[in-house]
Amino acid sequence: MTSNAQTLPPNQANVKAEPSTAFGVLSAISFAHLLNDMIQSLILAIYPMLKGEFHLSFAQIGLITLTYQLTASLLQPLVGWFTDRRPQPYSLPIGMTFTLSGLLLLSIAPTFALVLIAAALVGTGSSIFHPESSRVARMASGGRHGLAQSLFQVGGNLGSSLGPLLAAAIIVPHGQGSIAWISAAALLAIVVLLQISTWYAHHRTGARGKSAHRSQGMALPRSKVIGSVAILLTLIFSKYFYMASISSYLTFYLISRFHIGVQAAQLHLFAFLFAVAVGTVVGGPIGDRFGRKHVIWVSILGVAPFTLLLPYVDLFWTGVLTVIIGLIIASAFSAILVYAQELIPGRVGMVSGLFFGFAFGMGGIGAAVLGSVADSHGIDFVYHLCAYLPLLGIVTALLPDLRRR
Repeated sequence: MTSNAQTLPPNQANVKAEPSTAFGVLSAISFAHLLNDMIQSLILAIYPMLKGEFHLSFAQIGLITLTYQLTASLLQPLVGWFTDRRPQPYSLPIGMTFTLSGLLLLSIAPTFALVLIAAALVGTGSSIFHPESSRVARMASGGRHGLAQSLFQVGGNLGSSLGPLLAAAIIVPHGQGSIAWISAAALLAIVVLLQISTWYAHHRTGARGKSAHRSQGMALPRSKVIGSVAILLTLIFSKYFYMASISSYLTFYLISRFHIGVQAAQLHLFAFLFAVAVGTVVGGPIGDRFGRKHVIWVSILGVAPFTLLLPYVDLFWTGVLTVIIGLIIASAFSAILVYAQELIPGRVGMVSGLFFGFAFGMGGIGAAVLGSVADSHGIDFVYHLCAYLPLLGIVTALLPDLRRR
């Protein structure tokens, strides 16, 4: 038996040594991501209620999103950079505690200023959660990085789709104080994250060794890396500015143009966000098999015909097109994130923090800018303007192909 093991070719021996995908850990971190993003999407879903409660303009609605997104985006690269050097497994439940605090404050906030502080606390929790949880997903991937990121992302997307349902079922009928009931989800997330943190603490040494090993294998010229990162960030800008037009303002658009009720509009938002969750599952495995550049091409540029058509159709086709847009555009982020991690190996936390942070920042800035545009030119004009953003996907052609030969 020993002699047979010794005669295995080196490449076959390496395959044998490759760790298996830890689906239990991936399921747990995806579920935590679901709870985290469900809570965050709740803020977006209750905008109509907050607008009426505090007599807010569209610009002030955008300011809430900007406050939340900036606290998330500015801190994430710093968290990722720090944890690359000094891993902090138990930062995950600590981050969720910030989210819990923001949720409780939002349930009792009597003024717009306190609503902004609550949004900032939720954003801070997100900034701590995402870089480290993305690292956990990569550690548990067993080398199937696209699949792992898709499973991780789909939890967040499913959670985002549940926010409008919770708003329609609980918060709209019972008022602002009922937001506190959602704190049970944050407490459950803390319990789950404590278990994940224990696993992370036991596996971080091996993961650091593997990251260091991989970082020796793929090297591009510094100028090429910087240029590629700039292209990826341009694609993130295109995706999340467009996503902000739907996630923050679809309900207002539907109410204004088609004169439907708030709850019906929130169901349309749920359909879009659920389509995003479904589409996310597909992108990672396809990227693992055929290359992430192809996925990025299709998910950004391929959605343009549908976004260009959206402002001109009736209510039925608006619902159909938003679902199609969600399905196609969903796979972009997982593909971009794993591509960037392969572009800059050994810096999983910093890369994850940079791209999650930039995505949230673009979402926040997009919400604020588009809110001002809606105030001055009307909500319909927002969708005519944003329809052209996916055309920026053409810059994907400039990305190098990182697939191993």
